[in-house]
Amino acid sequence: MKSIQSQKLGILGGGQLGRMLIQSALDLNINIHILDPDENAPCKNIGTTFTVGKLTDYDTVYEFGNSCDLISIEIENVNTEALKTLQAEDKKVYPQPEVIELIKNKVLQKRFYNQYGIPTASFEEVAGKDEVIAKASFLPMVNKLATEGYDGRGVQIIKTEADLEKAFEAPGLIERLIDFKTEIAVTVARNESCEITALPPVEMAFHPTANLVEYLFAPANISEDVAEEAEKIAKEVIQKLDMVGILAVEMFVTQDDKVLVNEAAPRPHNSGHQTIEANITSQYEQHLRAIFNLPLGDTKLIQPAAMVNLLGAEGYTGDAKYDGLDQVMATSGVHVHLYGKKLTKPFRKMGHITIVDQDIARLKEKVQFVKQTLKVIA
Repeated sequence: MKSIQSQKLGILGGGQLGRMLIQSALDLNINIHILDPDENAPCKNIGTTFTVGKLTDYDTVYEFGNSCDLISIEIENVNTEALKTLQAEDKKVYPQPEVIELIKNKVLQKRFYNQYGIPTASFEEVAGKDEVIAKASFLPMVNKLATEGYDGRGVQIIKTEADLEKAFEAPGLIERLIDFKTEIAVTVARNESCEITALPPVEMAFHPTANLVEYLFAPANISEDVAEEAEKIAKEVIQKLDMVGILAVEMFVTQDDKVLVNEAAPRPHNSGHQTIEANITSQYEQHLRAIFNLPLGDTKLIQPAAMVNLLGAEGYTGDAKYDGLDQVMATSGVHVHLYGKKLTKPFRKMGHITIVDQDIARLKEKVQFVKQTLKVIA
């Protein structure tokens, strides 16, 4: 059997998640080969090789994967038929193509939760806008596209009848708008030997207009019982999927402390960036351990942490400039991660900041300081 250092790991996607995966792989001397459609993707200059190609094209994905020993992803929008062929030809593909196919379709994902009795918001499938309007009795609700939704796109909150005009003209689902106390995420990992671990829950705050994570805190401000229930549910999801790799499970905590699964991502995720500094084993190292069937790492939180997404400022498009970087870097416990993206535009993810501090009040003060001080302009 080949050692992990002699195996060729191919990653579909060369964005910031792939970039941080490579940074973790360097510690284990793993060679990572990247396929991405953007010739200037964040992974361009740091992978063992970098290939420009369309992730949804069968021949491109098959040819790339055929040259690798093991194939993984950093984005779900990939050609799963090519991955199924590679899997049938004894290539290892983790997460498995069937899992990617299920999770990248929000309707299939919700059906899966219902099939296995995993708690989630009640929903109905819709063919398009007319069906959403016909189900006005569901108000207030959330309309989600079945596919193509990513980083806050493909999700529309519809609170009143006047808002029904916002509904998508495409297949998807509607679900009850949950009256929740907080949104949390639990990242679980599973290897071929069926060992499963969970990172402690984190608490997320979403940007009011971009509908993506603006910042998060670890640990989440929830009771021990809720934390245990969330970890149990997340482990059940990855087990029922029979998935190998890392899975981020986003959840709602309701007013009466029930835990409901919102959706999941079968790859490293925005809700786990802080693990690089805050946990004994980062989500990136854990993903590598899982797909190479190595023992999974200790998931303990070393110290309280926060993560602030560094988004392109509104009103700026062009070559990125980082205003306030010196002041932020002069602050104790602040770790800056820039993604190597040359061009900024409003709400584009340009980097993230991890902040660690044993004092929760001081941690929250530093989060506000970073949010107000560091801006990506052009």
